[in-house]
Amino acid sequence: MTAQAHGHPAEEVCAAGLALYARALREGGVPERDAAPLPCLLHSGLLRPDADDPRALRPLPPALALPRLLRGIAEDIARQRRTETRLTEAFEPLLALAEPGPDPAAHADVRLLSGIGAINRTVTQAMTEATTEMLTVQPHHTYIGISPDLHAQAMERDQAFLDRGGRIRSLYQHTTRHMPMLLARYEHLKGDVEARTLDEVTERLLVIDRTVAFIPANADRTLALELRHPALVNYLATVFARLWRLATPMHPETVRQPTLNGVTPRQRAIAALLIEGHTDAVIADRLGMNIRTARVHIAKLAATLGSESRAQLGYLIGRSGILDREPPGPLESR
Repeated sequence: MTAQAHGHPAEEVCAAGLALYARALREGGVPERDAAPLPCLLHSGLLRPDADDPRALRPLPPALALPRLLRGIAEDIARQRRTETRLTEAFEPLLALAEPGPDPAAHADVRLLSGIGAINRTVTQAMTEATTEMLTVQPHHTYIGISPDLHAQAMERDQAFLDRGGRIRSLYQHTTRHMPMLLARYEHLKGDVEARTLDEVTERLLVIDRTVAFIPANADRTLALELRHPALVNYLATVFARLWRLATPMHPETVRQPTLNGVTPRQRAIAALLIEGHTDAVIADRLGMNIRTARVHIAKLAATLGSESRAQLGYLIGRSGILDREPPGPLESR
């Protein structure tokens, strides 16, 4: 039977194929004729010819089979990502040719940047021309995996901007307040620099001199949008200003949020997401922590409120009033 008659591509293992593979594991092998209608088993390597009996097939051990299948999936994803990048790069110059309209300058309002290198070069060029202000939002994953060279280049670029009399205002998540790379940044930068933190922030954002803004255009941040439309840039600057007012100062003056009824600010943030029905994994991702840390905080919150179950914890959070009152806010921005 062909892969088409089989009803699905040969590289995908179907339920019937898995059942025959399980039988082969139990019995030590199966006749070749039994696997003939299931080409996915041979294509995926789950069954292999028996060296001692050409009419029989032996199963690949599951400990070897699973990594092999997962590796194939990872390779497929990587190929799709490469195709995505190639298509984006190919279509970027073509987008400028489509429907030119009477005002060519209008096409510069929103521009797609492809590739980490192209994004960094464009941001560096914008910073070289800037003289007044840079506003940044940096989620918890911003510094994960960043190379020392890129970090050093960003530090040099930002210091040059400060030396020209510019000011930098940055928003981070609370979970990054003690990150060594972040602390080193504020130990070395000299000038008008302030940083504040929130439990949750938006995706990465740069607003430069309120004339240009940069936001990510895909999940892995290999694509970005360069925005120069005044209405869009002003909107993003206003969003930043409102988040800034709610945030807790981190540098140059560190301010700690007080506890409320024995509940820490981190536990308050978790409580708010718990009553919305989010899972531990979602809570951890939104607050920039690993899932084990999130569960430790949830356990401490439950102990503080005297909860014995997840359902009871939601009820006790609502009854405690810890989400009804706001703790004292941070200092107003200068």
